[in-house]
Amino acid sequence: MQKADGMNYAPEFSGTTQKVVEEGKFQFSVIGLDHGHIYAMTNGLLEAGATLRQVYDPDDKKVATFLSRYPMGQKAETEEEVLKSDVDLIASAIRPDQRGALAVRSMLAEKNVFVDKPGFLTMDDLDRIRETREKTGKKYYIYFGERVHVEGAVCAEELIRNGSVGRVLNVTNLAPHRLNPSSRPEWFWDTDKNGTILIDIGSHQIEQFLTYSGSKTAEIVYSSMKNFSNPEHPGFFDYGDCVLEGDSGASCFFKVDWFTPAGMGAWGDGRTFVTGTDGCIEIRKYIDVGRSADADHVYFTDAEGEHVIEAHGKFGFPYFGNIILDCLNNTDCAIEPDKTLEAMRLAIEASERALRREK
Repeated sequence: MQKADGMNYAPEFSGTTQKVVEEGKFQFSVIGLDHGHIYAMTNGLLEAGATLRQVYDPDDKKVATFLSRYPMGQKAETEEEVLKSDVDLIASAIRPDQRGALAVRSMLAEKNVFVDKPGFLTMDDLDRIRETREKTGKKYYIYFGERVHVEGAVCAEELIRNGSVGRVLNVTNLAPHRLNPSSRPEWFWDTDKNGTILIDIGSHQIEQFLTYSGSKTAEIVYSSMKNFSNPEHPGFFDYGDCVLEGDSGASCFFKVDWFTPAGMGAWGDGRTFVTGTDGCIEIRKYIDVGRSADADHVYFTDAEGEHVIEAHGKFGFPYFGNIILDCLNNTDCAIEPDKTLEAMRLAIEASERALRREK
Protein backbone atom coordinates (compact mmCIF):
# COMPACT_ATOMS: atom_id res chain seq x y z
CA MET A 1 0.00 0.00 0.00
CA GLN A 2 1.56 3.28 -1.13
CA LYS A 3 1.70 6.05 1.49
CA ALA A 4 3.42 8.81 -0.48
CA ASP A 5 0.31 10.21 -2.16
CA GLY A 6 -2.76 11.00 -0.08
CA MET A 7 -5.05 11.38 -3.11
CA ASN A 8 -4.49 7.72 -3.97
CA TYR A 9 -3.99 6.39 -0.44
CA ALA A 10 -6.31 3.42 -0.08
CA PRO A 11 -6.14 1.33 3.09
CA GLU A 12 -6.33 -2.30 2.11
CA PHE A 13 -8.16 -5.11 3.86
CA SER A 14 -7.29 -5.01 7.57
CA GLY A 15 -7.85 -8.73 8.12
CA THR A 16 -9.83 -7.94 11.26
CA THR A 17 -13.01 -6.42 9.84
CA GLN A 18 -15.85 -8.91 9.92
CA LYS A 19 -18.08 -9.50 6.91
CA VAL A 20 -21.56 -8.56 8.00
CA VAL A 21 -23.46 -10.07 5.04
CA GLU A 22 -23.12 -12.96 2.66
CA GLU A 23 -22.06 -12.49 -0.98
CA GLY A 24 -24.79 -10.77 -2.99
CA LYS A 25 -26.88 -9.75 0.01
CA PHE A 26 -25.84 -6.08 -0.23
CA GLN A 27 -24.87 -4.68 -3.64
CA PHE A 28 -23.33 -1.34 -4.53
CA SER A 29 -22.32 0.45 -7.70
CA VAL A 30 -19.88 3.27 -8.32
CA ILE A 31 -20.52 6.53 -10.18
CA GLY A 32 -17.63 8.94 -10.57
CA LEU A 33 -13.90 8.18 -10.36
CA ASP A 34 -12.46 11.69 -10.12
CA HIS A 35 -10.69 11.15 -6.77
CA GLY A 36 -8.57 8.18 -5.74
CA HIS A 37 -10.46 7.81 -2.46
CA ILE A 38 -12.99 5.71 -4.38
CA TYR A 39 -10.51 2.84 -4.09
CA ALA A 40 -10.40 3.18 -0.31
CA MET A 41 -14.20 3.37 -0.15
CA THR A 42 -14.53 0.29 -2.35
CA ASN A 43 -11.97 -1.63 -0.29
CA GLY A 44 -13.88 -0.87 2.91
CA LEU A 45 -17.24 -1.96 1.51
CA LEU A 46 -15.85 -5.15 -0.03
CA GLU A 47 -14.05 -6.12 3.17
CA ALA A 48 -17.33 -5.79 5.09
CA GLY A 49 -19.08 -8.15 2.66
CA ALA A 50 -20.66 -5.84 0.06
CA THR A 51 -20.79 -6.93 -3.58
CA LEU A 52 -19.64 -4.59 -6.36
CA ARG A 53 -22.07 -4.53 -9.27
CA GLN A 54 -21.36 -1.73 -11.78
CA VAL A 55 -19.11 1.26 -12.32
CA TYR A 56 -19.72 4.34 -14.46
CA ASP A 57 -17.53 7.28 -15.37
CA PRO A 58 -17.43 9.21 -18.66
CA ASP A 59 -13.68 8.56 -18.82
CA ASP A 60 -13.23 5.02 -20.16
CA LYS A 61 -9.58 4.94 -19.07
CA LYS A 62 -10.54 5.54 -15.46
CA VAL A 63 -13.15 2.78 -15.67
CA ALA A 64 -10.63 0.35 -17.17
CA THR A 65 -8.14 1.09 -14.41
CA PHE A 66 -10.80 0.64 -11.75
CA LEU A 67 -12.00 -2.67 -13.20
CA SER A 68 -8.45 -3.97 -13.48
CA ARG A 69 -8.35 -3.76 -9.70
CA TYR A 70 -11.94 -4.93 -9.15
CA PRO A 71 -12.69 -7.34 -12.01
CA MET A 72 -15.89 -8.52 -10.32
CA GLY A 73 -17.56 -5.25 -11.38
CA GLN A 74 -19.20 -4.48 -14.71
CA LYS A 75 -18.89 -1.35 -16.82
CA ALA A 76 -22.09 0.67 -17.13
CA GLU A 77 -22.67 2.84 -20.19
CA THR A 78 -24.56 5.64 -18.46
CA GLU A 79 -25.33 7.01 -15.02
CA GLU A 80 -29.00 6.35 -15.69
CA GLU A 81 -28.29 2.66 -16.20
CA VAL A 82 -26.78 2.48 -12.72
CA LEU A 83 -29.55 4.48 -11.06
CA LYS A 84 -32.23 2.27 -12.62
CA SER A 85 -30.62 -0.92 -11.30
CA ASP A 86 -31.62 -2.60 -8.06
CA VAL A 87 -28.44 -1.99 -6.07
CA ASP A 88 -28.60 -0.91 -2.43
CA LEU A 89 -26.06 1.89 -2.48
CA ILE A 90 -24.23 4.29 -4.80
CA ALA A 91 -20.60 5.08 -3.92
CA SER A 92 -19.00 8.08 -5.57
CA ALA A 93 -15.84 10.15 -5.76
CA ILE A 94 -17.12 12.38 -8.53
CA ARG A 95 -15.73 15.93 -8.57
CA PRO A 96 -16.67 17.63 -5.27
CA ASP A 97 -18.93 20.30 -6.74
CA GLN A 98 -20.99 17.55 -8.40
CA ARG A 99 -21.37 15.31 -5.35
CA GLY A 100 -24.38 17.07 -3.85
CA ALA A 101 -26.47 16.87 -7.02
CA LEU A 102 -25.49 13.23 -7.60
CA ALA A 103 -26.49 12.37 -4.04
CA VAL A 104 -29.91 13.93 -4.58
CA ARG A 105 -30.41 12.07 -7.88
CA SER A 106 -29.36 8.81 -6.25
CA MET A 107 -31.69 9.14 -3.28
CA LEU A 108 -34.58 10.09 -5.57
CA ALA A 109 -33.77 6.86 -7.46
CA GLU A 110 -34.25 5.03 -4.13
CA LYS A 111 -30.56 4.39 -3.52
CA ASN A 112 -28.53 4.97 -0.38
CA VAL A 113 -25.48 7.17 -0.92
CA PHE A 114 -21.81 7.07 0.11
CA VAL A 115 -19.69 9.94 -1.24
CA ASP A 116 -16.11 11.02 -0.72
CA LYS A 117 -15.37 14.05 1.40
CA PRO A 118 -16.19 16.88 1.04
CA GLY A 119 -19.71 15.64 0.48
CA PHE A 120 -20.79 18.98 -1.02
CA LEU A 121 -19.63 22.57 -1.18
CA THR A 122 -22.56 24.92 -0.52
CA MET A 123 -25.33 25.52 2.00
CA ASP A 124 -27.83 25.08 -0.84
CA ASP A 125 -26.46 21.56 -1.36
CA LEU A 126 -26.86 20.94 2.35
CA ASP A 127 -30.51 21.96 2.29
CA ARG A 128 -31.29 19.85 -0.78
CA ILE A 129 -29.58 16.78 0.64
CA ARG A 130 -31.34 17.10 3.98
CA GLU A 131 -34.72 17.56 2.32
CA THR A 132 -34.19 14.65 -0.06
CA ARG A 133 -32.96 12.38 2.71
CA GLU A 134 -36.04 13.14 4.79
CA LYS A 135 -38.35 12.76 1.79
CA THR A 136 -36.95 9.43 0.62
CA GLY A 137 -35.80 7.89 3.90
CA LYS A 138 -32.51 6.93 2.26
CA LYS A 139 -29.15 6.96 4.02
CA TYR A 140 -26.44 9.50 3.23
CA TYR A 141 -22.81 8.91 4.21
CA ILE A 142 -19.53 10.73 3.67
CA TYR A 143 -16.11 9.08 3.60
CA PHE A 144 -14.35 10.84 6.48
CA GLY A 145 -11.38 8.54 6.09
CA GLU A 146 -9.12 10.19 8.67
CA ARG A 147 -11.37 8.75 11.38
CA VAL A 148 -13.23 5.78 9.89
CA HIS A 149 -10.33 4.26 7.91
CA VAL A 150 -7.56 4.60 10.50
CA GLU A 151 -7.31 1.86 13.13
CA GLY A 152 -5.57 4.24 15.55
CA ALA A 153 -8.60 6.52 15.33
CA VAL A 154 -10.95 3.58 15.84
CA CYS A 155 -8.93 2.59 18.91
CA ALA A 156 -9.12 6.13 20.31
CA GLU A 157 -12.88 6.26 19.79
CA GLU A 158 -13.22 3.00 21.72
CA LEU A 159 -11.12 4.36 24.59
CA ILE A 160 -13.26 7.49 24.75
CA ARG A 161 -16.51 5.53 24.53
CA ASN A 162 -15.36 3.30 27.40
CA GLY A 163 -14.75 6.33 29.60
CA SER A 164 -10.98 5.89 29.71
CA VAL A 165 -10.26 9.63 29.46
CA GLY A 166 -13.32 10.83 31.32
CA ARG A 167 -15.06 13.87 29.90
CA VAL A 168 -13.43 15.13 26.69
CA LEU A 169 -12.30 18.74 27.09
CA ASN A 170 -10.34 19.38 23.91
CA VAL A 171 -9.51 17.77 20.58
CA THR A 172 -6.53 19.05 18.60
CA ASN A 173 -5.97 17.82 15.04
CA LEU A 174 -2.83 18.41 12.98
CA ALA A 175 -3.40 17.33 9.38
CA PRO A 176 -0.57 18.10 6.96
CA HIS A 177 -0.89 16.68 3.43
CA ARG A 178 1.53 16.28 0.54
CA LEU A 179 0.61 18.47 -2.41
CA ASN A 180 2.16 16.54 -5.34
CA PRO A 181 1.12 19.38 -7.68
CA SER A 182 2.05 17.65 -10.93
CA SER A 183 -0.44 14.85 -10.25
CA ARG A 184 -3.38 17.10 -9.41
CA PRO A 185 -6.21 17.59 -11.93
CA GLU A 186 -7.00 21.14 -12.97
CA TRP A 187 -10.19 21.20 -10.89
CA PHE A 188 -8.17 20.63 -7.72
CA TRP A 189 -6.96 24.25 -7.78
CA ASP A 190 -10.45 25.72 -8.37
CA THR A 191 -12.26 26.32 -5.08
CA ASP A 192 -15.62 26.49 -6.87
CA LYS A 193 -15.07 22.88 -7.95
CA ASN A 194 -13.05 21.46 -5.05
CA GLY A 195 -13.85 23.68 -2.09
CA THR A 196 -11.27 25.48 0.03
CA ILE A 197 -8.77 23.74 2.28
CA LEU A 198 -11.12 24.20 5.27
CA ILE A 199 -13.91 22.42 3.39
CA ASP A 200 -11.79 19.74 1.74
CA ILE A 201 -9.41 18.69 4.53
CA GLY A 202 -11.06 20.63 7.35
CA SER A 203 -14.31 18.66 7.18
CA HIS A 204 -12.33 15.61 8.35
CA GLN A 205 -11.14 17.44 11.42
CA ILE A 206 -14.54 18.82 12.36
CA GLU A 207 -16.18 15.40 12.06
CA GLN A 208 -13.53 13.92 14.35
CA PHE A 209 -14.13 16.65 16.92
CA LEU A 210 -17.89 16.12 16.93
CA THR A 211 -17.38 12.36 17.30
CA TYR A 212 -14.74 12.38 20.02
CA SER A 213 -16.27 15.19 22.07
CA GLY A 214 -19.87 14.02 21.77
CA SER A 215 -20.88 17.46 20.50
CA LYS A 216 -24.04 17.74 18.43
CA THR A 217 -23.04 21.11 17.04
CA ALA A 218 -20.35 23.73 17.48
CA GLU A 219 -19.56 27.41 17.02
CA ILE A 220 -16.77 28.68 14.79
CA VAL A 221 -14.68 30.92 17.03
CA TYR A 222 -11.93 31.69 14.54
CA SER A 223 -10.76 30.47 11.14
CA SER A 224 -8.15 31.53 8.62
CA MET A 225 -6.72 30.46 5.27
CA LYS A 226 -3.51 31.52 3.56
CA ASN A 227 -1.69 30.92 0.29
CA PHE A 228 1.99 30.87 1.17
CA SER A 229 3.59 28.98 -1.72
CA ASN A 230 1.23 28.73 -4.69
CA PRO A 231 0.86 32.25 -6.17
CA GLU A 232 0.33 30.75 -9.63
CA HIS A 233 -3.04 29.53 -8.33
CA PRO A 234 -4.84 32.64 -7.03
CA GLY A 235 -7.77 31.73 -4.83
CA PHE A 236 -6.12 28.49 -3.73
CA PHE A 237 -5.12 28.19 -0.07
CA ASP A 238 -2.34 25.88 1.11
CA TYR A 239 -2.79 26.51 4.86
CA GLY A 240 -5.82 26.75 7.13
CA ASP A 241 -6.66 26.66 10.82
CA CYS A 242 -9.77 26.87 12.95
CA VAL A 243 -10.97 27.05 16.55
CA LEU A 244 -14.38 25.65 17.54
CA GLU A 245 -16.46 25.42 20.73
CA GLY A 246 -18.80 22.44 20.91
CA ASP A 247 -22.14 22.35 22.66
CA SER A 248 -20.67 19.61 24.88
CA GLY A 249 -18.35 22.25 26.37
CA ALA A 250 -15.30 20.83 24.59
CA SER A 251 -13.10 22.95 22.36
CA CYS A 252 -11.13 22.15 19.21
CA PHE A 253 -8.16 23.52 17.35
CA PHE A 254 -7.11 22.11 14.00
CA LYS A 255 -4.48 22.94 11.42
CA VAL A 256 -4.54 21.73 7.81
CA ASP A 257 -1.86 22.35 5.20
CA TRP A 258 -0.14 21.14 2.03
CA PHE A 259 3.42 21.25 3.42
CA THR A 260 4.46 17.64 4.05
CA PRO A 261 8.24 17.59 3.45
CA ALA A 262 9.56 15.59 0.50
CA GLY A 263 11.62 13.37 2.78
CA MET A 264 8.75 12.12 4.92
CA GLY A 265 7.78 8.49 4.40
CA ALA A 266 4.03 9.18 4.42
CA TRP A 267 1.78 11.71 2.70
CA GLY A 268 1.19 13.42 6.02
CA ASP A 269 2.10 13.14 9.68
CA GLY A 270 -1.50 13.19 10.87
CA ARG A 271 -1.86 13.63 14.62
CA THR A 272 -4.85 13.81 16.93
CA PHE A 273 -4.63 14.82 20.59
CA VAL A 274 -7.54 14.28 22.99
CA THR A 275 -7.50 15.82 26.45
CA GLY A 276 -9.97 14.49 28.99
CA THR A 277 -10.59 14.95 32.68
CA ASP A 278 -9.08 11.54 33.45
CA GLY A 279 -6.67 10.85 30.61
CA CYS A 280 -5.04 11.92 27.37
CA ILE A 281 -4.64 10.29 23.96
CA GLU A 282 -2.31 10.97 21.07
CA ILE A 283 -2.80 9.20 17.72
CA ARG A 284 0.11 9.10 15.28
CA LYS A 285 -1.95 7.99 12.35
CA TYR A 286 0.27 7.19 9.38
CA ILE A 287 3.86 7.23 10.61
CA ASP A 288 5.88 7.64 13.80
CA VAL A 289 8.56 9.99 12.50
CA GLY A 290 12.10 8.71 12.95
CA ARG A 291 10.89 5.66 14.85
CA SER A 292 8.53 3.56 12.73
CA ALA A 293 7.11 3.64 9.21
CA ASP A 294 4.11 1.70 10.47
CA ALA A 295 0.76 3.38 11.07
CA ASP A 296 -1.70 3.50 13.95
CA HIS A 297 0.39 4.31 17.02
CA VAL A 298 -1.76 5.31 20.00
CA TYR A 299 -0.19 6.87 23.11
CA PHE A 300 -2.51 6.89 26.10
CA THR A 301 -2.10 8.06 29.68
CA ASP A 302 -4.49 7.70 32.60
CA ALA A 303 -4.41 7.32 36.38
CA GLU A 304 -2.85 3.86 36.00
CA GLY A 305 0.14 5.02 33.98
CA GLU A 306 1.45 5.38 30.45
CA HIS A 307 0.35 3.06 27.64
CA VAL A 308 1.31 2.48 24.03
CA ILE A 309 -1.15 0.67 21.78
CA GLU A 310 0.01 -0.50 18.36
CA ALA A 311 -3.46 -0.55 16.82
CA HIS A 312 -2.68 -1.70 13.29
CA GLY A 313 -4.39 -4.99 12.47
CA LYS A 314 -6.27 -5.10 15.77
CA PHE A 315 -9.39 -2.95 15.43
CA GLY A 316 -10.51 -3.14 11.82
CA PHE A 317 -12.87 -0.67 10.19
CA PRO A 318 -16.39 -1.18 11.59
CA TYR A 319 -17.81 1.90 9.83
CA PHE A 320 -18.26 0.06 6.54
CA GLY A 321 -20.07 -2.93 8.01
CA ASN A 322 -22.29 -0.56 9.95
CA ILE A 323 -23.16 1.28 6.72
CA ILE A 324 -24.30 -2.00 5.21
CA LEU A 325 -26.36 -3.00 8.24
CA ASP A 326 -27.86 0.49 8.59
CA CYS A 327 -29.05 0.41 4.98
CA LEU A 328 -30.53 -3.07 5.39
CA ASN A 329 -32.07 -2.57 8.84
CA ASN A 330 -32.88 1.16 8.78
CA THR A 331 -30.63 1.83 11.77
CA ASP A 332 -28.05 4.55 12.41
CA CYS A 333 -25.06 2.72 13.89
CA ALA A 334 -22.35 3.91 11.47
CA ILE A 335 -22.84 7.58 12.34
CA GLU A 336 -25.59 9.88 13.54
CA PRO A 337 -27.12 11.21 10.30
CA ASP A 338 -27.28 14.80 11.47
CA LYS A 339 -23.60 14.73 12.47
CA THR A 340 -22.59 14.02 8.89
CA LEU A 341 -24.39 17.11 7.67
CA GLU A 342 -23.33 19.21 10.66
CA ALA A 343 -19.65 18.51 9.99
CA MET A 344 -20.05 19.80 6.44
CA ARG A 345 -22.13 22.79 7.54
CA LEU A 346 -19.43 23.85 9.99
CA ALA A 347 -16.67 23.34 7.42
CA ILE A 348 -18.49 25.56 4.93
CA GLU A 349 -19.14 28.19 7.61
CA ALA A 350 -15.49 28.10 8.69
CA SER A 351 -14.46 28.69 5.08
CA GLU A 352 -16.95 31.51 4.54
CA ARG A 353 -15.91 33.31 7.71
CA ALA A 354 -12.17 32.73 7.39
CA LEU A 355 -9.61 35.49 7.44
CA ARG A 356 -8.00 35.13 4.00
CA ARG A 357 -4.51 36.13 3.00
CA GLU A 358 -2.55 35.52 -0.17
CA LYS A 359 1.16 36.26 0.09
